[in-house]
Amino acid sequence: MILAQTDVESVATPSIDWGGVAPLTILVGGALVILTLTALGLRRPPRFTWALLTVATGIGTIVAAVIEWNRVEDDGAFGVVADALVVDGFGIFLTALIAASVVLAALLADGYVRREGLEGPELYVLMLLSAAGGVVMAMANDLVVLFLGLEILSIALYVLAGYHLRRAESSESAMKYFVLGAFSSAFLLYGIALVYGATGSTNLGAIARFLETNVLSEDGLLLAGFALLLVGLGFKVAAVPFHVWTPDVYQGAPTPVTAFMASASKAAGFAGLLRVFVSTFGLYEDDWRPVLFVLAVLTLLVGSVLAIVQSDVKRMLAYSSISHAGFVLVGVQAASDRGVSGALFYLLAYTFMVVGSFGVVTLVGRRGDANHDIGAYRGLATSRPVLAFAFTVFLLAQAGVPFTSGFLAKFYVIGAAVDADSYALAIIAMLAAAVSAYLYLRIVVAMYMSVDEDEEAPARDRTPVPAMARISLAVALLVTLVVGLLPGPAIDWADDATTETVTPTPQE
Repeated sequence: MILAQTDVESVATPSIDWGGVAPLTILVGGALVILTLTALGLRRPPRFTWALLTVATGIGTIVAAVIEWNRVEDDGAFGVVADALVVDGFGIFLTALIAASVVLAALLADGYVRREGLEGPELYVLMLLSAAGGVVMAMANDLVVLFLGLEILSIALYVLAGYHLRRAESSESAMKYFVLGAFSSAFLLYGIALVYGATGSTNLGAIARFLETNVLSEDGLLLAGFALLLVGLGFKVAAVPFHVWTPDVYQGAPTPVTAFMASASKAAGFAGLLRVFVSTFGLYEDDWRPVLFVLAVLTLLVGSVLAIVQSDVKRMLAYSSISHAGFVLVGVQAASDRGVSGALFYLLAYTFMVVGSFGVVTLVGRRGDANHDIGAYRGLATSRPVLAFAFTVFLLAQAGVPFTSGFLAKFYVIGAAVDADSYALAIIAMLAAAVSAYLYLRIVVAMYMSVDEDEEAPARDRTPVPAMARISLAVALLVTLVVGLLPGPAIDWADDATTETVTPTPQE
């Protein structure tokens, strides 16, 4: 009995720094609060209740992230939960970005769910849980934890994609996303297994230390693991050729969900790519950078070219999202501090302009969420000039027009490619930006095109814009313009996040 007692007392439990995991705890706690209120019978609360709780949770997460940012600046990065998670500038940056996506998407969703007769807490709970999975990916210091975060993020998104039960397209998109997502998760898991077989650990700090102190005589197992990890994470960021789910899922999912998916999910996917490949496998960059070069070229060209032949605006923006993933891959492929900070700055700019774009699409789509043909935007500048102006700014930002955040984002990643001597990739990125500009100008021309007096154009609908949607669009518009005109603080933030991207040594 004494021996048994001694054994029990010798078991070490992982230490948890609750301040370090505060952003994650707030997201999960917000979801649990909404579920608890629902379980207690609060099915029809006062108007805005669920959206406001979600927005408050997102803002609380951002505040907690800012507090931890100051702590990291003073004390440096540190591990939590037995170093399975790491709190550093990189993870905090992306945590705040994902939380901002939650806030903007929840504001858009409030009017949407009432318009479509889908009122209830489920959408908001799923959104918060999905965001929590994205935060786990951003903070992951272990490949298994990265996989768990990816699954938490994805499973909630599968349900969100099929949330509009009265639309067959929504159910179809959820099924396609689920089936292809399951395959990508399997690839990622096999990649983790192969990396473990080659290095003897799944902890990113331990893997990096092993590769620094050992030379592998046979690295085929490790390289195969790289390939499978790229497949799994490439699916999540919609990189070509793992993009085939994107147009159908973006088109069929409820538009506020599409906005959240295009911003938060992409940020989480790139968080995994950057932390795993640039931070952990940096010594093997000569092996994986050529593959990323090819992926970036294919993603840029396929996304920009196929976007211009679409007639549905949601599909246009879906292919545009693929093209934007190619630009972020340009920064990742550089595998340098400037490349990582450029990728982070691009994700920051892209988050607000893509949520704003899909916010306008949400409003123009009207009841049924099916009015997305480009013809529906004809005369929008006449019937809704403010909405047309906002959409124009978002589209021009995506095209990379000067004095918008999109211009600086493209300039930043292309400059990183030039610094890394990837001149061909920089040229291809500039050509892809020129091709994509035609797509955005096509929509702008449609909005400002006059409508014949005897033509009944959908753009003439003058249904008032919901108050919370106005706030979402205003915030997105303000950030897009301010970051374009005064980029210094955002660039400094991205640079500081890059310098803080370190992996702490795992506890023995």
